[in-house]
Amino acid sequence: MDASQGHAQNADQIAYWNGPGGQRWADRQAVQDILLRPILDILLDRALPKPAERILDVGCGSGASTIAFAQKVGPSGHVFGIDVSGPMLERARQATPKDVPVDYALADATVYPFDPASFDLLASRFGVMFFAEPALSFANMHKALKPSGRLAFACWQEPRENPFFVAPLQAVYKHVPKLPQLGPEDPGPFSFASEARVKRILGEAGFSGIAMEPHRLELDLAIGRGMDAAIQAALEIGPASRALEGHPDDVRAAAAISIREALAQFAKGDSVLLPAAIWIVTARA
Repeated sequence: MDASQGHAQNADQIAYWNGPGGQRWADRQAVQDILLRPILDILLDRALPKPAERILDVGCGSGASTIAFAQKVGPSGHVFGIDVSGPMLERARQATPKDVPVDYALADATVYPFDPASFDLLASRFGVMFFAEPALSFANMHKALKPSGRLAFACWQEPRENPFFVAPLQAVYKHVPKLPQLGPEDPGPFSFASEARVKRILGEAGFSGIAMEPHRLELDLAIGRGMDAAIQAALEIGPASRALEGHPDDVRAAAAISIREALAQFAKGDSVLLPAAIWIVTARA
């Protein structure tokens, strides 16, 4: 996707998700689907997709959530997955069975011309935290919901509540400079950590009955494949990976040793269980 096809202020995110970063996420699609399945299960439970419903899946990535929602709505329903990442959507199309009621669009939900009042549910698993002007983005998506429509999405709580991200990153910081500090409202994984900010954004976009449920869980970075797999995951995607971009092999090797030391306390057999904290956000159109 070309940045000119999206909202101008989303250009940096569009470039990232269509570059090497997005390709790495696409390449790890099968592993990430297993790793994040517990969060998808929570989202499905709270979103309550029903047979024959039409669902808009925002930031659908490689399609795991889109396919899961489609299995819930059945052949008489429909799920529309939208994402800015060409590499991830290509993987989503490859992974989607032909008989599943799904369509995908490579587009920016901030400006996409959705059919008005056409969806029963707006949902997302970690796909809504990267908009430069989220109130504008959600206002556009709000128009796509029926008057009886509803919203349900998952987003991360604050970094200090998420050793899943922070533990590998702090280990890497022993060897490389810290990443540029993001402001609390800058696009990124933690931009929806503030309950007050999320409620303000959704209220401005036209939603009501906004609720945020905290959930704590442990995510197995190794997905049952041992410490080496957990270290590889930290090196390939996520903030630790970003911090190591462009650094030579000897620095990466030293960082891997530090990651192993940091993750040792979370190891249980072949699993590496890192604490994580999310919000499940729900609202009415």
